[in-house]
Amino acid sequence: MIWDPTNRKEMALGNDVVRLLWSYNKGENRKRKKCAMATCSKEHQKIYQQWFNYVDSDGDERITGDDATKFFAMSNIEKSELKQVWAIADTKRQGFLGFKEFITAMQLLSLAQSGSEISAESLRTGVDLEFLQPPHMEGLDSLLVKHSDSRTNGVQETYGSLTGQLVPPKNLFTSKLNKKTPHHASLGKVTSIIDGLKRLYNEKLKPLEVAYRYNDFASPLLTNSDFDAKPMVMLLGQYSTGKTTFIKHLLKSNYPGAHIGPEPTTDRFIVIMGGPDDRSVPGNTIAVQADMPFNALTTFGGAFLSKFECSQMNHPLLEHITFVDTPGVLSGEKQRTQRSYDFTGVIKWFAERCDLILLLFDPHKLDISDEFKRVISSLRGQDDKIRVVLNKADKVDTQQLMRVYGALMWSLGKVLNTPEVTRVYIGSFNDKPINEESVDSMGRELFEKEQDDLLVDLIDIPKKACDRRINEFVKRARDAKIHAYIISQLKKEMPAVMGKSKAQQKLMKNLEDVFAKVQKEFHLPAGDFPDVEQFRQVLGNYNIDKFEKLKPKMIQAVDDMLGYDIPDLLKNFKNPYE
Repeated sequence: MIWDPTNRKEMALGNDVVRLLWSYNKGENRKRKKCAMATCSKEHQKIYQQWFNYVDSDGDERITGDDATKFFAMSNIEKSELKQVWAIADTKRQGFLGFKEFITAMQLLSLAQSGSEISAESLRTGVDLEFLQPPHMEGLDSLLVKHSDSRTNGVQETYGSLTGQLVPPKNLFTSKLNKKTPHHASLGKVTSIIDGLKRLYNEKLKPLEVAYRYNDFASPLLTNSDFDAKPMVMLLGQYSTGKTTFIKHLLKSNYPGAHIGPEPTTDRFIVIMGGPDDRSVPGNTIAVQADMPFNALTTFGGAFLSKFECSQMNHPLLEHITFVDTPGVLSGEKQRTQRSYDFTGVIKWFAERCDLILLLFDPHKLDISDEFKRVISSLRGQDDKIRVVLNKADKVDTQQLMRVYGALMWSLGKVLNTPEVTRVYIGSFNDKPINEESVDSMGRELFEKEQDDLLVDLIDIPKKACDRRINEFVKRARDAKIHAYIISQLKKEMPAVMGKSKAQQKLMKNLEDVFAKVQKEFHLPAGDFPDVEQFRQVLGNYNIDKFEKLKPKMIQAVDDMLGYDIPDLLKNFKNPYE
Protein backbone atom coordinates (compact mmCIF):
# COMPACT_ATOMS: atom_id res chain seq x y z
CA MET A 1 0.00 0.00 0.00
CA ILE A 2 1.44 3.38 -1.01
CA TRP A 3 1.67 6.02 1.73
CA ASP A 4 0.18 9.33 0.70
CA PRO A 5 1.99 12.48 1.84
CA THR A 6 -1.21 14.54 1.76
CA ASN A 7 -3.71 15.04 4.54
CA ARG A 8 -1.45 13.57 7.20
CA LYS A 9 -1.42 15.02 10.69
CA GLU A 10 2.21 13.93 11.13
CA MET A 11 3.32 16.59 8.64
CA ALA A 12 3.21 19.01 11.58
CA LEU A 13 5.66 17.02 13.66
CA GLY A 14 8.54 19.22 12.59
CA ASN A 15 11.14 16.83 11.22
CA ASP A 16 12.57 16.51 7.71
CA VAL A 17 12.38 12.73 8.05
CA VAL A 18 8.58 12.97 7.76
CA ARG A 19 8.76 13.98 4.14
CA LEU A 20 11.52 11.52 3.34
CA LEU A 21 9.48 8.62 4.70
CA TRP A 22 6.67 9.20 2.24
CA SER A 23 6.77 8.34 -1.43
CA TYR A 24 8.85 10.43 -3.81
CA ASN A 25 10.43 9.73 -7.16
CA LYS A 26 14.10 9.65 -8.07
CA GLY A 27 14.02 13.23 -9.27
CA GLU A 28 12.91 14.33 -5.84
CA ASN A 29 15.68 12.22 -4.31
CA ARG A 30 18.29 14.17 -6.22
CA LYS A 31 16.58 17.40 -5.29
CA ARG A 32 16.86 16.62 -1.57
CA LYS A 33 20.50 15.59 -1.48
CA LYS A 34 21.63 18.81 0.13
CA CYS A 35 18.90 18.61 2.76
CA ALA A 36 18.46 21.91 4.64
CA MET A 37 21.13 23.68 2.59
CA ALA A 38 19.22 22.97 -0.63
CA THR A 39 16.60 25.50 0.49
CA CYS A 40 19.23 28.24 0.92
CA SER A 41 20.81 30.17 -1.95
CA LYS A 42 24.57 29.95 -2.44
CA GLU A 43 24.89 33.65 -1.67
CA HIS A 44 23.16 33.22 1.67
CA GLN A 45 25.16 30.07 2.42
CA LYS A 46 28.36 32.11 2.14
CA ILE A 47 26.97 34.68 4.58
CA TYR A 48 25.87 32.00 7.03
CA GLN A 49 29.21 30.21 6.72
CA GLN A 50 31.01 33.44 7.66
CA TRP A 51 28.72 33.89 10.67
CA PHE A 52 29.08 30.27 11.67
CA ASN A 53 32.88 30.40 11.51
CA TYR A 54 32.87 33.53 13.66
CA VAL A 55 30.67 32.03 16.37
CA ASP A 56 32.53 28.70 16.21
CA SER A 57 35.70 30.18 17.72
CA ASP A 58 37.27 26.80 18.58
CA GLY A 59 36.76 25.46 15.05
CA ASP A 60 35.02 22.20 16.04
CA GLU A 61 32.09 22.90 13.67
CA ARG A 62 29.67 22.98 16.61
CA ILE A 63 27.88 25.91 18.23
CA THR A 64 26.97 25.27 21.85
CA GLY A 65 24.12 26.81 23.80
CA ASP A 66 26.38 29.42 25.44
CA ASP A 67 27.68 30.63 22.08
CA ALA A 68 24.19 30.64 20.57
CA THR A 69 22.61 32.74 23.33
CA LYS A 70 25.15 35.54 22.78
CA PHE A 71 24.83 35.45 19.01
CA PHE A 72 21.04 35.06 18.85
CA ALA A 73 20.64 38.02 21.23
CA MET A 74 21.72 40.28 18.35
CA SER A 75 18.43 39.50 16.61
CA ASN A 76 16.46 41.29 19.37
CA ILE A 77 13.92 38.47 19.39
CA GLU A 78 11.98 37.61 22.55
CA LYS A 79 13.42 34.84 24.70
CA SER A 80 10.27 32.68 24.29
CA GLU A 81 10.71 32.75 20.52
CA LEU A 82 14.45 32.05 20.76
CA LYS A 83 13.57 29.00 22.84
CA GLN A 84 11.41 27.75 19.95
CA VAL A 85 14.17 28.50 17.44
CA TRP A 86 16.66 26.36 19.35
CA ALA A 87 14.17 23.53 19.91
CA ILE A 88 13.35 23.30 16.19
CA ALA A 89 16.96 23.68 15.00
CA ASP A 90 18.31 21.14 17.50
CA THR A 91 15.56 18.65 16.76
CA LYS A 92 17.78 15.68 17.67
CA ARG A 93 18.57 17.16 21.08
CA GLN A 94 22.30 16.91 20.53
CA GLY A 95 23.00 20.02 22.60
CA PHE A 96 24.75 21.87 19.75
CA LEU A 97 24.13 23.21 16.24
CA GLY A 98 26.06 22.06 13.20
CA PHE A 99 26.14 24.19 10.04
CA LYS A 100 22.87 22.77 8.67
CA GLU A 101 21.10 23.34 11.97
CA PHE A 102 22.60 26.84 12.15
CA ILE A 103 21.06 27.68 8.76
CA THR A 104 17.70 26.44 10.01
CA ALA A 105 18.04 28.68 13.10
CA MET A 106 18.91 31.72 10.97
CA GLN A 107 15.90 31.11 8.70
CA LEU A 108 13.65 30.87 11.74
CA LEU A 109 15.07 34.16 13.08
CA SER A 110 14.25 35.80 9.72
CA LEU A 111 10.68 34.53 9.95
CA ALA A 112 10.38 35.81 13.52
CA GLN A 113 11.66 39.26 12.55
CA SER A 114 9.11 39.44 9.75
CA GLY A 115 6.31 38.60 12.18
CA SER A 116 5.70 35.10 10.78
CA GLU A 117 4.93 32.05 12.87
CA ILE A 118 7.96 30.07 14.06
CA SER A 119 7.51 26.37 13.32
CA ALA A 120 9.13 23.60 11.32
CA GLU A 121 6.01 23.47 9.18
CA SER A 122 6.41 27.12 8.17
CA LEU A 123 9.94 26.35 6.97
CA ARG A 124 8.59 23.65 4.68
CA THR A 125 5.43 25.22 3.32
CA GLY A 126 5.07 28.80 4.51
CA VAL A 127 7.77 30.62 2.55
CA ASP A 128 10.23 30.27 -0.33
CA LEU A 129 13.39 29.83 1.72
CA GLU A 130 15.70 30.39 -1.22
CA PHE A 131 14.65 34.03 -1.29
CA LEU A 132 14.35 34.46 2.48
CA GLN A 133 16.81 37.18 3.49
CA PRO A 134 19.25 36.58 6.37
CA PRO A 135 18.09 38.01 9.70
CA HIS A 136 19.25 41.42 10.89
CA MET A 137 21.87 40.91 13.61
CA GLU A 138 22.53 44.20 15.40
CA GLY A 139 26.22 45.12 15.60
CA LEU A 140 27.40 41.99 13.82
CA ASP A 141 28.93 43.74 10.80
CA SER A 142 31.32 45.82 12.91
CA LEU A 143 32.31 42.75 14.93
CA LEU A 144 33.03 40.80 11.74
CA VAL A 145 35.23 43.63 10.45
CA LYS A 146 37.08 43.78 13.77
CA HIS A 147 37.45 40.00 13.76
CA SER A 148 38.81 40.04 10.20
CA ASP A 149 41.33 42.80 11.06
CA SER A 150 42.56 40.91 14.10
CA ARG A 151 43.13 37.75 12.03
CA THR A 152 44.96 39.81 9.38
CA ASN A 153 47.28 41.16 12.09
CA GLY A 154 47.97 37.65 13.33
CA VAL A 155 45.91 37.96 16.51
CA GLN A 156 43.32 35.23 17.14
CA GLU A 157 40.22 36.89 18.55
CA THR A 158 37.86 34.73 20.54
CA TYR A 159 34.11 34.79 20.46
CA GLY A 160 34.15 36.24 23.93
CA SER A 161 34.53 39.67 22.29
CA LEU A 162 30.79 39.73 21.79
CA THR A 163 30.40 40.39 25.49
CA GLY A 164 33.31 42.79 25.64
CA GLN A 165 35.61 40.42 27.50
CA LEU A 166 37.25 37.05 27.15
CA VAL A 167 35.08 34.19 28.34
CA PRO A 168 37.02 31.23 29.72
CA PRO A 169 35.90 27.83 28.52
CA LYS A 170 33.24 26.36 30.72
CA ASN A 171 34.27 23.31 32.74
CA LEU A 172 31.54 20.75 32.77
CA PHE A 173 30.92 18.59 35.81
CA THR A 174 32.70 20.96 38.23
CA SER A 175 29.91 21.75 40.66
CA LYS A 176 30.22 22.05 44.42
CA LEU A 177 29.71 18.31 44.55
CA ASN A 178 33.29 18.07 43.35
CA LYS A 179 34.53 18.93 46.83
CA LYS A 180 32.36 16.31 48.45
CA THR A 181 32.96 13.47 46.04
CA PRO A 182 36.60 12.87 45.07
CA HIS A 183 35.54 10.65 42.17
CA HIS A 184 33.31 13.34 40.67
CA ALA A 185 34.58 13.94 37.13
CA SER A 186 36.31 17.06 35.92
CA LEU A 187 36.16 16.44 32.20
CA GLY A 188 37.02 19.83 30.83
CA LYS A 189 35.02 21.32 27.99
CA VAL A 190 32.95 18.95 25.88
CA THR A 191 30.77 20.23 23.05
CA SER A 192 27.94 17.70 22.99
CA ILE A 193 26.13 15.10 25.06
CA ILE A 194 27.67 12.31 22.97
CA ASP A 195 31.19 13.69 23.56
CA GLY A 196 30.48 13.72 27.29
CA LEU A 197 29.26 10.12 27.23
CA LYS A 198 32.41 9.05 25.37
CA ARG A 199 34.61 10.68 27.97
CA LEU A 200 32.65 9.23 30.88
CA TYR A 201 32.75 5.77 29.37
CA ASN A 202 36.52 5.78 28.78
CA GLU A 203 37.37 7.27 32.17
CA LYS A 204 34.86 5.61 34.48
CA LEU A 205 32.82 2.76 33.04
CA LYS A 206 35.32 1.06 30.75
CA PRO A 207 37.90 0.41 33.53
CA LEU A 208 35.17 -1.43 35.50
CA GLU A 209 34.16 -3.49 32.45
CA VAL A 210 37.77 -4.46 31.72
CA ALA A 211 38.56 -5.35 35.34
CA TYR A 212 35.61 -7.75 35.65
CA ARG A 213 35.53 -8.95 32.01
CA TYR A 214 32.07 -7.62 31.32
CA ASN A 215 32.88 -7.66 27.61
CA ASP A 216 33.33 -11.45 27.69
CA PHE A 217 30.11 -12.18 29.57
CA ALA A 218 27.65 -9.58 28.27
CA SER A 219 28.59 -7.06 25.59
CA PRO A 220 31.82 -6.07 23.76
CA LEU A 221 33.61 -2.89 24.79
CA LEU A 222 32.29 0.27 23.15
CA THR A 223 34.27 2.39 20.69
CA ASN A 224 33.81 6.00 19.59
CA SER A 225 32.07 4.79 16.43
CA ASP A 226 29.41 3.10 18.59
CA PHE A 227 28.51 6.47 20.09
CA ASP A 228 28.62 8.31 16.75
CA ALA A 229 26.58 5.76 14.78
CA LYS A 230 23.27 6.79 13.24
CA PRO A 231 20.06 5.32 14.71
CA MET A 232 19.41 1.76 13.49
CA VAL A 233 16.21 -0.11 12.66
CA MET A 234 16.39 -3.92 12.47
CA LEU A 235 13.80 -6.07 10.70
CA LEU A 236 13.24 -9.66 11.85
CA GLY A 237 10.90 -12.37 10.63
CA GLN A 238 10.61 -15.62 8.75
CA TYR A 239 11.44 -15.70 5.07
CA SER A 240 9.03 -13.97 2.68
CA THR A 241 7.33 -11.84 5.33
CA GLY A 242 8.26 -8.65 3.47
CA LYS A 243 11.38 -7.42 5.31
CA THR A 244 13.35 -6.40 2.24
CA THR A 245 10.20 -5.08 0.54
CA PHE A 246 9.49 -2.92 3.60
CA ILE A 247 12.92 -1.26 3.29
CA LYS A 248 12.52 -0.89 -0.47
CA HIS A 249 9.14 0.76 0.12
CA LEU A 250 10.69 3.38 2.40
CA LEU A 251 13.65 4.05 0.10
CA LYS A 252 11.53 3.89 -3.08
CA SER A 253 14.32 1.94 -4.74
CA ASN A 254 16.24 -1.29 -4.43
CA TYR A 255 19.41 -1.12 -2.40
CA PRO A 256 22.60 -2.84 -3.63
CA GLY A 257 22.40 -6.54 -2.82
CA ALA A 258 18.61 -6.60 -2.34
CA HIS A 259 16.77 -9.71 -3.52
CA ILE A 260 13.02 -10.21 -3.21
CA GLY A 261 11.12 -13.46 -3.80
CA PRO A 262 8.88 -16.10 -2.20
CA GLU A 263 11.90 -18.28 -1.37
CA PRO A 264 14.53 -17.39 1.29
CA THR A 265 16.31 -14.73 -0.79
CA THR A 266 18.15 -12.69 1.87
CA ASP A 267 20.77 -15.15 3.13
CA ARG A 268 22.92 -12.61 4.96
CA PHE A 269 22.85 -9.66 7.33
CA ILE A 270 22.80 -6.48 5.25
CA VAL A 271 23.30 -3.05 6.82
CA ILE A 272 21.83 -0.34 4.59
CA MET A 273 23.45 3.00 5.34
CA GLY A 274 24.29 6.31 3.70
CA GLY A 275 27.37 6.70 1.51
CA PRO A 276 28.79 8.77 -1.37
CA ASP A 277 27.67 6.25 -3.99
CA ASP A 278 25.73 3.00 -4.41
CA ARG A 279 27.89 -0.02 -3.63
CA SER A 280 28.21 -3.15 -1.51
CA VAL A 281 31.06 -3.59 0.96
CA PRO A 282 31.99 -7.13 2.15
CA GLY A 283 31.68 -7.95 5.83
CA ASN A 284 35.40 -8.55 6.43
CA THR A 285 36.16 -5.09 5.05
CA ILE A 286 33.47 -3.17 6.94
CA ALA A 287 34.30 -4.91 10.24
CA VAL A 288 37.84 -3.51 10.33
CA GLN A 289 36.97 0.09 9.47
CA ALA A 290 37.52 2.22 12.58
CA ASP A 291 34.82 4.73 11.64
CA MET A 292 32.15 2.03 11.46
CA PRO A 293 30.38 0.61 14.55
CA PHE A 294 30.86 -3.02 13.49
CA ASN A 295 34.37 -3.87 14.76
CA ALA A 296 33.01 -6.12 17.54
CA LEU A 297 31.34 -8.40 14.97
CA THR A 298 34.74 -9.96 14.27
CA THR A 299 34.21 -12.02 17.45
CA PHE A 300 31.58 -14.06 15.57
CA GLY A 301 34.25 -15.37 13.18
CA GLY A 302 34.84 -15.53 9.48
CA ALA A 303 31.80 -17.75 8.87
CA PHE A 304 29.55 -14.89 9.94
CA LEU A 305 31.54 -12.13 8.24
CA SER A 306 31.14 -13.98 4.95
CA LYS A 307 27.38 -13.64 5.52
CA PHE A 308 27.61 -9.97 6.46
CA GLU A 309 27.47 -7.07 4.03
CA CYS A 310 27.13 -3.29 4.06
CA SER A 311 25.03 -1.68 1.34
CA GLN A 312 25.77 2.02 0.89
CA MET A 313 23.46 4.42 -0.93
CA ASN A 314 23.45 8.14 -1.58
CA HIS A 315 19.94 8.54 -0.20
CA PRO A 316 18.54 11.37 2.00
CA LEU A 317 16.67 9.05 4.37
CA LEU A 318 19.87 7.14 5.10
CA GLU A 319 21.45 10.37 6.34
CA HIS A 320 19.18 9.95 9.37
CA ILE A 321 18.56 6.20 9.78
CA THR A 322 20.44 2.94 9.12
CA PHE A 323 18.46 -0.23 8.35
CA VAL A 324 19.48 -3.80 9.14
CA ASP A 325 17.96 -6.46 6.87
CA THR A 326 18.30 -9.97 8.33
CA PRO A 327 18.10 -13.51 6.92
CA GLY A 328 14.69 -15.13 7.20
CA VAL A 329 14.31 -17.09 10.43
CA LEU A 330 14.16 -20.81 9.60
CA SER A 331 11.08 -22.95 10.20
CA GLY A 332 10.00 -26.56 9.62
CA GLU A 333 12.58 -28.92 8.15
CA LYS A 334 14.96 -26.05 7.42
CA GLN A 335 15.68 -25.74 11.16
CA ARG A 336 17.53 -29.05 11.10
CA THR A 337 20.26 -27.43 9.02
CA GLN A 338 22.53 -25.66 11.47
CA ARG A 339 23.91 -22.25 10.53
CA SER A 340 27.69 -21.92 10.40
CA TYR A 341 27.69 -19.06 12.95
CA ASP A 342 25.91 -17.97 16.13
CA PHE A 343 22.75 -16.55 14.52
CA THR A 344 21.03 -15.78 17.84
CA GLY A 345 24.18 -14.12 19.21
CA VAL A 346 24.42 -11.83 16.17
CA ILE A 347 20.74 -10.87 16.54
CA LYS A 348 21.35 -10.02 20.19
CA TRP A 349 24.37 -7.89 19.29
CA PHE A 350 22.37 -5.84 16.78
CA ALA A 351 19.34 -5.64 19.11
CA GLU A 352 21.43 -3.99 21.83
CA ARG A 353 22.51 -1.28 19.39
CA CYS A 354 19.28 -0.74 17.46
CA ASP A 355 16.75 1.96 18.25
CA LEU A 356 13.79 0.02 16.84
CA ILE A 357 13.20 -3.70 16.17
CA LEU A 358 10.39 -4.68 13.79
CA LEU A 359 9.09 -8.27 14.04
CA LEU A 360 7.29 -8.97 10.76
CA PHE A 361 4.65 -11.68 10.34
CA ASP A 362 2.73 -12.95 7.33
CA PRO A 363 -0.97 -13.91 7.78
CA HIS A 364 -0.14 -17.29 6.26
CA LYS A 365 2.97 -17.88 8.43
CA LEU A 366 1.94 -17.36 12.03
CA ASP A 367 3.76 -20.34 13.49
CA ILE A 368 6.73 -19.38 15.65
CA SER A 369 9.49 -21.91 15.00
CA ASP A 370 12.08 -23.02 17.55
CA GLU A 371 14.71 -20.77 15.98
CA PHE A 372 12.29 -17.82 16.04
CA LYS A 373 11.64 -18.51 19.75
CA ARG A 374 15.37 -18.39 20.42
CA VAL A 375 15.65 -15.16 18.45
CA ILE A 376 12.80 -13.51 20.38
CA SER A 377 14.28 -14.75 23.67
CA SER A 378 17.58 -13.08 22.74
CA LEU A 379 15.72 -9.75 22.68
CA ARG A 380 15.27 -9.94 26.45
CA GLY A 381 15.72 -6.49 27.96
CA GLN A 382 14.92 -4.72 24.66
CA ASP A 383 11.13 -4.85 25.05
CA ASP A 384 10.70 -1.09 24.62
CA LYS A 385 12.27 -1.28 21.13
CA ILE A 386 10.10 -4.09 19.75
CA ARG A 387 7.21 -3.42 17.36
CA VAL A 388 5.19 -6.28 15.85
CA VAL A 389 3.97 -5.84 12.27
CA LEU A 390 1.33 -8.05 10.67
CA ASN A 391 2.34 -7.47 7.06
CA LYS A 392 0.49 -8.40 3.84
CA ALA A 393 -2.80 -8.08 5.74
CA ASP A 394 -4.70 -7.25 2.54
CA LYS A 395 -4.21 -10.86 1.41
CA VAL A 396 -7.09 -11.96 3.69
CA ASP A 397 -10.61 -10.62 4.11
CA THR A 398 -11.88 -8.85 7.24
CA GLN A 399 -13.27 -11.96 8.93
CA GLN A 400 -10.07 -13.93 8.31
CA LEU A 401 -8.00 -10.96 9.50
CA MET A 402 -9.78 -11.02 12.89
CA ARG A 403 -8.95 -14.70 13.29
CA VAL A 404 -5.35 -14.18 12.13
CA TYR A 405 -4.91 -11.33 14.62
CA GLY A 406 -6.20 -13.48 17.46
CA ALA A 407 -3.95 -16.39 16.48
CA LEU A 408 -0.91 -14.11 16.30
CA MET A 409 -1.60 -12.65 19.76
CA TRP A 410 -1.95 -16.18 21.15
CA SER A 411 1.36 -17.26 19.59
CA LEU A 412 3.19 -14.17 20.83
CA GLY A 413 1.76 -14.61 24.33
CA LYS A 414 3.62 -17.93 24.64
CA VAL A 415 6.96 -16.42 23.59
CA LEU A 416 7.01 -12.86 24.93
CA ASN A 417 7.13 -13.22 28.70
CA THR A 418 5.48 -9.90 29.54
CA PRO A 419 2.14 -9.26 31.25
CA GLU A 420 1.37 -6.38 28.88
CA VAL A 421 -0.41 -6.94 25.59
CA THR A 422 1.94 -6.50 22.63
CA ARG A 423 0.97 -3.80 20.15
CA VAL A 424 0.53 -5.22 16.64
CA TYR A 425 0.54 -2.93 13.61
CA ILE A 426 -1.62 -4.18 10.75
CA GLY A 427 -1.00 -3.20 7.15
CA SER A 428 0.48 -3.98 3.78
CA PHE A 429 3.83 -2.27 3.50
CA ASN A 430 4.68 -2.33 -0.19
CA ASP A 431 4.30 -0.19 -3.31
CA LYS A 432 1.33 -2.10 -4.70
CA PRO A 433 -2.25 -0.79 -4.49
CA ILE A 434 -4.36 -2.32 -1.76
CA ASN A 435 -6.21 -5.54 -2.65
CA GLU A 436 -9.76 -4.23 -3.11
CA GLU A 437 -11.23 -7.75 -3.31
CA SER A 438 -10.20 -8.57 0.27
CA VAL A 439 -10.40 -5.21 2.02
CA ASP A 440 -13.55 -3.10 2.37
CA SER A 441 -13.69 0.62 3.21
CA MET A 442 -13.44 -0.10 6.95
CA GLY A 443 -10.35 -2.22 6.40
CA ARG A 444 -8.73 0.47 4.25
CA GLU A 445 -9.27 3.05 7.00
CA LEU A 446 -7.81 0.66 9.56
CA PHE A 447 -4.72 0.08 7.42
CA GLU A 448 -4.16 3.81 7.02
CA LYS A 449 -4.43 4.50 10.76
CA GLU A 450 -2.14 1.60 11.63
CA GLN A 451 0.45 2.69 9.08
CA ASP A 452 0.27 6.24 10.39
CA ASP A 453 0.97 4.98 13.92
CA LEU A 454 3.97 2.96 12.76
CA LEU A 455 5.17 5.91 10.72
CA VAL A 456 5.16 8.09 13.85
CA ASP A 457 7.51 5.57 15.51
CA LEU A 458 9.87 5.79 12.53
CA ILE A 459 9.69 9.58 12.46
CA ASP A 460 10.61 9.81 16.13
CA ILE A 461 13.76 7.69 15.79
CA PRO A 462 16.24 10.46 14.82
CA LYS A 463 14.67 12.90 17.28
CA LYS A 464 15.00 10.42 20.14
CA ALA A 465 18.40 9.03 19.15
CA CYS A 466 20.33 11.07 21.73
CA ASP A 467 17.86 10.14 24.47
CA ARG A 468 18.23 6.50 23.46
CA ARG A 469 22.02 6.72 23.70
CA ILE A 470 21.74 8.07 27.24
CA ASN A 471 19.20 5.41 28.19
CA GLU A 472 21.36 2.57 26.84
CA PHE A 473 24.46 4.02 28.49
CA VAL A 474 22.81 4.19 31.92
CA LYS A 475 21.40 0.68 31.51
CA ARG A 476 24.84 -0.64 30.53
CA ALA A 477 26.44 1.04 33.55
CA ARG A 478 23.97 -0.60 35.93
CA ASP A 479 24.45 -3.99 34.28
CA ALA A 480 28.22 -3.64 34.52
CA LYS A 481 27.94 -2.84 38.24
CA ILE A 482 25.83 -5.95 38.89
CA HIS A 483 28.30 -8.02 36.88
CA ALA A 484 31.17 -6.68 39.01
CA TYR A 485 29.30 -7.61 42.19
CA ILE A 486 28.71 -11.16 40.92
CA ILE A 487 32.32 -11.71 39.83
CA SER A 488 33.71 -10.34 43.09
CA GLN A 489 31.29 -12.51 45.12
CA LEU A 490 32.47 -15.61 43.24
CA LYS A 491 36.09 -14.63 43.95
CA LYS A 492 35.23 -14.03 47.62
CA GLU A 493 33.82 -17.55 48.05
CA MET A 494 36.87 -19.28 46.60
CA PRO A 495 39.23 -20.94 49.16
CA ALA A 496 42.63 -19.36 49.71
CA VAL A 497 44.78 -22.46 49.20
CA MET A 498 43.28 -25.95 48.67
CA GLY A 499 40.15 -27.34 47.03
CA LYS A 500 39.80 -24.62 44.42
CA SER A 501 38.64 -26.94 41.64
CA LYS A 502 35.82 -28.44 43.73
CA ALA A 503 34.85 -25.00 45.01
CA GLN A 504 34.54 -23.69 41.45
CA GLN A 505 32.35 -26.63 40.44
CA LYS A 506 30.14 -26.06 43.49
CA LEU A 507 29.83 -22.32 42.78
CA MET A 508 28.89 -22.94 39.17
CA LYS A 509 26.30 -25.52 40.21
CA ASN A 510 24.80 -23.17 42.81
CA LEU A 511 25.08 -19.99 40.76
CA GLU A 512 21.47 -19.08 41.58
CA ASP A 513 22.45 -18.86 45.27
CA VAL A 514 25.34 -16.53 44.43
CA PHE A 515 22.95 -14.27 42.53
CA ALA A 516 20.56 -14.28 45.51
CA LYS A 517 23.37 -13.29 47.92
CA VAL A 518 24.45 -10.40 45.71
CA GLN A 519 20.87 -9.26 45.30
CA LYS A 520 20.25 -9.29 49.05
CA GLU A 521 23.56 -7.68 50.05
CA PHE A 522 23.40 -4.77 47.60
CA HIS A 523 19.58 -4.42 47.44
CA LEU A 524 19.39 -4.96 43.68
CA PRO A 525 16.26 -5.79 41.63
CA ALA A 526 16.12 -9.43 40.48
CA GLY A 527 15.02 -8.41 36.98
CA ASP A 528 18.35 -6.67 36.34
CA PHE A 529 20.43 -9.82 36.75
CA PRO A 530 21.76 -11.70 33.70
CA ASP A 531 20.41 -15.03 32.52
CA VAL A 532 21.79 -17.70 34.89
CA GLU A 533 22.31 -20.42 32.28
CA GLN A 534 24.08 -18.14 29.84
CA PHE A 535 26.29 -16.77 32.63
CA ARG A 536 27.12 -20.32 33.79
CA GLN A 537 28.06 -21.33 30.25
CA VAL A 538 30.56 -18.46 29.85
CA LEU A 539 31.85 -18.87 33.40
CA GLY A 540 32.92 -22.44 32.61
CA ASN A 541 35.72 -21.05 30.41
CA TYR A 542 37.36 -19.15 33.26
CA ASN A 543 39.28 -19.81 36.44
CA ILE A 544 37.28 -18.01 39.15
CA ASP A 545 40.38 -17.72 41.33
CA LYS A 546 41.89 -15.35 38.74
CA PHE A 547 39.00 -12.89 39.04
CA GLU A 548 39.37 -9.52 40.78
CA LYS A 549 38.14 -8.76 44.25
CA LEU A 550 35.59 -5.98 44.67
CA LYS A 551 37.14 -2.56 44.10
CA PRO A 552 34.99 0.01 45.94
CA LYS A 553 36.69 2.96 44.21
CA MET A 554 35.65 1.70 40.78
CA ILE A 555 32.08 1.13 41.95
CA GLN A 556 32.02 4.59 43.54
CA ALA A 557 33.28 6.15 40.30
CA VAL A 558 30.37 4.61 38.38
CA ASP A 559 27.91 5.67 41.10
CA ASP A 560 29.21 9.25 40.87
CA MET A 561 28.89 9.11 37.11
CA LEU A 562 25.24 8.05 37.35
CA GLY A 563 24.41 10.36 40.23
CA TYR A 564 26.27 13.53 39.29
CA ASP A 565 28.14 13.54 35.97
CA ILE A 566 25.32 12.48 33.66
CA PRO A 567 22.74 14.84 35.25
CA ASP A 568 25.31 17.67 34.94
CA LEU A 569 25.91 16.73 31.31
CA LEU A 570 22.19 16.84 30.49
CA LYS A 571 21.78 20.12 32.35
CA ASN A 572 24.59 21.79 30.42
CA PHE A 573 23.24 20.73 27.04
CA LYS A 574 19.53 21.34 27.47
CA ASN A 575 17.77 24.14 25.60
CA PRO A 576 19.80 27.22 26.67
CA TYR A 577 16.61 29.29 26.95
CA GLU A 578 14.92 27.00 29.49
